[in-house]
Amino acid sequence: MRKTPLRKCIITQERHPKQSLIRVVKNQAGDIFIDPTGKANGRGAYLKKDITVIRMAQKKKSLEHVFSDPELDASIYEQLITWIKDHE
Repeated sequence: MRKTPLRKCIITQERHPKQSLIRVVKNQAGDIFIDPTGKANGRGAYLKKDITVIRMAQKKKSLEHVFSDPELDASIYEQLITWIKDHE
């Protein structure tokens, strides 16, 4: 029996199975995007699949801090919300 990989949400600090979280990645080119496969190269951050958590991340500018990118395009938060709605 294989162990289920757990990851921590950067907002709630809760550990969940990797499949129940959304991974956002910043690759070497500096592009920041949603990684539905969970396998893209780059620095990853995990968020719970919950719109209130995404709104909280937006308010706290959590992804800007994680990726050290003060110029982060705010549309990434809207993309996350749209992705959650599409995959419920």
